[in-house]
Amino acid sequence: MKKIIACVAIGLMSWVGVVAADQTNIPSHVMLTPSAMKWGAPPPVFPKGASFTVLSGDPSKAGIFVIRLKMPAGYKIMPHWHPTDEHVTVISGTFSLGMGEKFNQSMMKKLPVGGYARLPAEMRHYAMAVTPVTVQVEAMGPFALTYVNPADDPSKHAANK
Repeated sequence: MKKIIACVAIGLMSWVGVVAADQTNIPSHVMLTPSAMKWGAPPPVFPKGASFTVLSGDPSKAGIFVIRLKMPAGYKIMPHWHPTDEHVTVISGTFSLGMGEKFNQSMMKKLPVGGYARLPAEMRHYAMAVTPVTVQVEAMGPFALTYVNPADDPSKHAANK
């Protein structure tokens, strides 16, 4: 029994040491005012017309990231999926989400300011800005968006021009 307790204690101390070591790699805090947010074009996988800012993390790398996406009224993101869960919060405007492999506006749910959605990894979904809208997205990187219909991928159209 003493050997078991000793092994558990050694294992726990080793785990605490690893956790403590990992704490040194945590980046400093992030606090941004709206005027400090740097907006620009989103990745080419999004249709033109939106703007994008990274609040924390790096969507191109492994790890958690938080971004915001501003879209004009009528902006659509066709059916797609992500390899990780996606958490979406509506910051301003009205945003509609639908589930499935075909864009069907009548099946979409409108989310007003403060609305939230968690979309599990690989869930096929689509979106539309009902009004000018800003959403905040939190997910694990690296960010990837795969369209159900490859012809809907704007980055493929840009590559062919």
